[in-house]
Amino acid sequence: MGFDFKIMHEDSATKARCGLLTLDRGVIETPIFMPVGTQGTVKALSPLDLEECSAQIILGNAYHLYLRPGLDIIKEAGGLHQFMHWEKPILTDSGGYQIFSLAVLRKILDEGVEFQSHLDGSRHFLKPEDVVEIQNVLGSDIMMPLDECVPYPTSYDQAELAVRRTTSWARRSKAEALKSDKGVLFGIAQGSTYEDLRKRSIEELKEIGFKGYAMGGLSVGEPQDLRYNILRSSIEYFPLVSPRYLMGVGLPEDILEAVSAGVDMFDCVVPTRYGRNGTAFTSEGKVTVRNGGFSRAFKPLDENCDCYCCRNFTRAYLRHLFNTGEILGLRLVSYHNIYFFIHLMSEARRAIKENRFRAFKDDFLKKCASTC
Repeated sequence: MGFDFKIMHEDSATKARCGLLTLDRGVIETPIFMPVGTQGTVKALSPLDLEECSAQIILGNAYHLYLRPGLDIIKEAGGLHQFMHWEKPILTDSGGYQIFSLAVLRKILDEGVEFQSHLDGSRHFLKPEDVVEIQNVLGSDIMMPLDECVPYPTSYDQAELAVRRTTSWARRSKAEALKSDKGVLFGIAQGSTYEDLRKRSIEELKEIGFKGYAMGGLSVGEPQDLRYNILRSSIEYFPLVSPRYLMGVGLPEDILEAVSAGVDMFDCVVPTRYGRNGTAFTSEGKVTVRNGGFSRAFKPLDENCDCYCCRNFTRAYLRHLFNTGEILGLRLVSYHNIYFFIHLMSEARRAIKENRFRAFKDDFLKKCASTC
């Protein structure tokens, strides 16, 4: 699997940087937002919609796809790309977080994880090697290893045990990945909100050696200020010349804060989850389209947006769709939100190249503080 990452420019006033991540299926401009297609689909959107929104890479989930439809079906289809008709890169999460959060019963051992499916109660045991093989069958361009994500708050001892297991599983995952060299394997750092454990986790991953590095275990309930402090204190230990991925953090203000610290890759279900509930992200803040004040608002969600939704439909029409239970409403707002997040990253890259990222971020946060 081909791989290359180059930093093209660094902002003069912050640690924000833009780069090019080259994979066999495409070249990705960073910083980048990856729409989440957990079960082989970005909810309510087609691959054509994603193309129109300029998506460069999407995310899938090995846990969900392993359980349903199952590896035999995806293998027979020719892999996940062919199965869902998406030709650009796919990053797949190992599903470690879902095993810990969704499984009815689970038992975490040094060897792997025993769990009971949240779908049908069937029992499974997955080792780190199994998770790599699952992603090889899927045909993932970027693979994430099995890791142990602890909740917040958690004790120091529990966080330390999770770091130890995560490092051991990362080492075993790399050994398995080297047998086939089908996808690019990233490492995932854990450590909860303990700075020394975060540093230790990152340093141990660097000793193993990965093409890219992810920060896991944040945005799991900790206060925003604490999250930002852990991110800023930890990011400096990641290699400068490798892509840095902040997993599952997805509000615009959190993303821009992480970009300013030097993070390159993001994913989150926020755009489509909010969209399905009738909330749109705009250049002037969040808009709730169910708002009764929009019944005669014959203007787009965002007058500064040129997505298909904003070019063709009004807030009044979108409110009507949601109030009548029409599925087109959630589809259009989800489309707009994905477009908004992807183009926010495009604007961030432009600001970095022009050495004005701090002003760009401050201006966005000032406008975003209001709620329409």
